Amino acid sequence: MPVRYPRPLRPGDRIGVTSPSSGVPEELRERLAVAVRDVEARGYEVVTGRCMDGSGHVSAPAAERAAELTAMLTDPDIRAVVPPWGGETAIDLLPLIDWRAVRAAEPTWVVGYSDMSTVMTPLTLLTGVATVHGNNLMDTPYRVPGGLVTWFDIVAAPPGHRFTQTPPERHRASGWDDWAEHPGSRTFTLDIPGRWTRLDGSGDVDVEGRLIGGCVEMLCNLTGTPYLDTSAFARAHAPEGLLVYVEAAGDDALAICRYLHGMRLAGFFDAANAVLVGRTAAPDTPSLTQYEAVLDALGPLNVPIVADVECGHVPPYLPLVNGARCRVVHTATRSEVTQTLD
Repeated sequence: MPVRYPRPLRPGDRIGVTSPSSGVPEELRERLAVAVRDVEARGYEVVTGRCMDGSGHVSAPAAERAAELTAMLTDPDIRAVVPPWGGETAIDLLPLIDWRAVRAAEPTWVVGYSDMSTVMTPLTLLTGVATVHGNNLMDTPYRVPGGLVTWFDIVAAPPGHRFTQTPPERHRASGWDDWAEHPGSRTFTLDIPGRWTRLDGSGDVDVEGRLIGGCVEMLCNLTGTPYLDTSAFARAHAPEGLLVYVEAAGDDALAICRYLHGMRLAGFFDAANAVLVGRTAAPDTPSLTQYEAVLDALGPLNVPIVADVECGHVPPYLPLVNGARCRVVHTATRSEVTQTLD
């Protein structure tokens, strides 16, 4: 059964903005306006939903957020949904989304990361529709470093499009830009060098499979539920196996170790040909580093494990398409991810 890709966006298409998790506080509304203007400058029309309030940890009651997201995903005039960012508790939407209606509708691109994994990964697993794990709306104004693409490039690509990304080998050491003071920030601070790291041993990696994954702290809560059945997805869409990616947002190494053990025991990695691990600024502990946490939990898989990939909470962002056919190459002199939208 083929993965379904939404129709490529064209100038004049509508893009929906809603907050399935956290909304945008008043002091960051100007940053949101800058990001929206950047989308409009590409020729798209932006439709902003009602669920955007940033005064609490969620933008609206769960039923309202689920209804608005479902409406956008089933509206034939909205071609992509791009939330401002993630949050904490999008998990409360899952039983309230009309999955049957979403599955029956013409596919719509959904873009984001962090808590958006809670929605996007199940969306791909349950409906077979590709989603984009990558820079969200509030990050959109940043100029993309050489070698990487943006979500704009992906959602406008034709069927069968093949693209290769190479890491810039520089990233941000710590901190975030103050968007309240500088809402127009457009230049990433990439102030420290760093390459990908093979954790499970030495030697070159050259592996293929279909991509699926997301944020560890969010997906671990879905293990054992119908929303995270990667084995069923592999049987239906990826007999060649999966390339599974995970990234830690901020929990310490002991917590990440527990989460990954639970995900492995629940079968999340059963069809993995390799595991990609996002670069993280999450803390180590005195007895366990983040690298060691990953190896402790995922070493028994006996597949290549490549860490420090730009697919997490440390800028810059290397977008990965859930459901895309993918090849990953990592050697002493070359690192690249090639994705094909078929």
